[in-house]
Amino acid sequence: MEELERSVVLITGASGGIGSAMAEVFARSGYNLALHCHSNKERLLDLVNSLLPLLKEDQEVITVCGDLSCEEEVDQVLAQVKDKLGDIDVLINNAGITRDKLLMSMKTEDFDSVIASNLRSVYLTCHGVIRSMLKKRHGRIINISSVVGVNGNPGQANYAASKAGIIGFSKSLAKEVASRGITVNCIAPGMIETKMTEVLTDKAKEAILSRIPMGRMGQPREVAEAALFLASRAAGYITAAVIPVDGGM
Repeated sequence: MEELERSVVLITGASGGIGSAMAEVFARSGYNLALHCHSNKERLLDLVNSLLPLLKEDQEVITVCGDLSCEEEVDQVLAQVKDKLGDIDVLINNAGITRDKLLMSMKTEDFDSVIASNLRSVYLTCHGVIRSMLKKRHGRIINISSVVGVNGNPGQANYAASKAGIIGFSKSLAKEVASRGITVNCIAPGMIETKMTEVLTDKAKEAILSRIPMGRMGQPREVAEAALFLASRAAGYITAAVIPVDGGM
């Protein structure tokens, strides 16, 4: 795919399985990378070291850390990226948490923390980058939702609400900025093979696989490749879409 030369991508939650795969895919495609984590900077630095052999001579990668549910910390993260790399061309909101419990056992803080980390953070980062994208009349925003945000899931009312909220937010923002050359889309991953799914019992995995027509879990790179496509010029006429990466789930 033909990309804008040395475009800048900010990937939030880059130290996780899907985030790391995105970092590798975008590094191989020639982007300048701003990789974010909440607090695990050591893991993020390990990721950067693994990416260095993939970078071209003038390609840059930086790390930024902060709580993206906090407006002041979002401002600091975005200011660091602008200072070191310039304006953000592609924003990928991948950071998120789970606090799974049945509703009758769910505490208010379990609900509030998930909404803040998963949904409020998307509002704050999008709000922080949209002005510069409008000024340049170009930009790509890719928000990572979930199949759970589309279908719901027992024990995940808070997570489902946050991920469904991302979809509604993205569709609305897409319509606000479409005339200025900015696209806003969602990816809704299904069951992806990461450290989060490694802890599942064999019985739980069998139950999940029985609901996936393709009969296997997805790989982080498969989500990353979908993000790369949505960031490309080839996806210039796609906006307000929710792209499932779920094996037909």
